[in-house]
Formats: sequence, C-alpha cells, structure tokens
Amino acid sequence: MFDYTVSTKKGIDEAVNSLEASLKEEQFGVLWTFDIKDKLQEKGLDFENEYKVLEVCNPKEAQRVLSENKMAGYFLPCKMVVYDDEGTTKIGMPKPTSLISMVNDENIEALAKDIEDRLIICIDRSA
Repeated sequence: MFDYTVSTKKGIDEAVNSLEASLKEEQFGVLWTFDIKDKLQEKGLDFENEYKVLEVCNPKEAQRVLSENKMAGYFLPCKMVVYDDEGTTKIGMPKPTSLISMVNDENIEALAKDIEDRLIICIDRSA
C-alpha cells in the first residue's frame, strides 16, 4: 500500500486539531490546510464530502533530505489528509517511503523511513 490511513470516531475538525497538535510534538508544522470541499463549492461544483489536505513540514528534515538528493523536493512538503468516508472520519498520508522509492537513493530511503515512522505516530496519536 502506498498510503497509511486510519479511522477515528472524531469529527473532521477535532481530528484536524488533534493531528496538528500531534505533529507539533514531533516538530512538524502545518504550512497550510486546503479545504477541498469549500474550494470546489466556491467554484460552483457540487461536492459534499469533507476533505482537508494538510501540507506539513519539519524544516530540519527537509534540509537533510534535500542535502542528500534534490529530487526529493518533488515530494515536499508531506501531505496528510483528513476526510469523511461515508460517515467515518479518516486520517492518512501517502507513505514517504513509497514516494521516495521512485528516486532510487538508499541514503534518503532511510531518512524517509524515519520521517514516515514519526508521521505514523502522529496519525495514531490523533486518531
């Protein structure tokens, strides 16, 4: 699986707030949150499902990864999602190891694994 996704009994906003707090504990900041439902409705498109995309970054980790291989920047910042799936709130992300494997660089694969493990902890804590 290219992703890591969990279900939670929390509502969307509560899950987002919990995720943001958990990320902060791991020194990841949320650069911005994209509310897909609001944006599509703003453009006159019918979309009723809550779906939020969080762009998250740890500057020290970004520097480490980019110092090893600039191609890793294609996958930065990390994306995390919180959305409604038929009445169940889901929290997930594409796995950094899945994305970085396309670069074929063992040095950054280890870095991606460390980051992935920490982001999974954030998701699990927030669920």
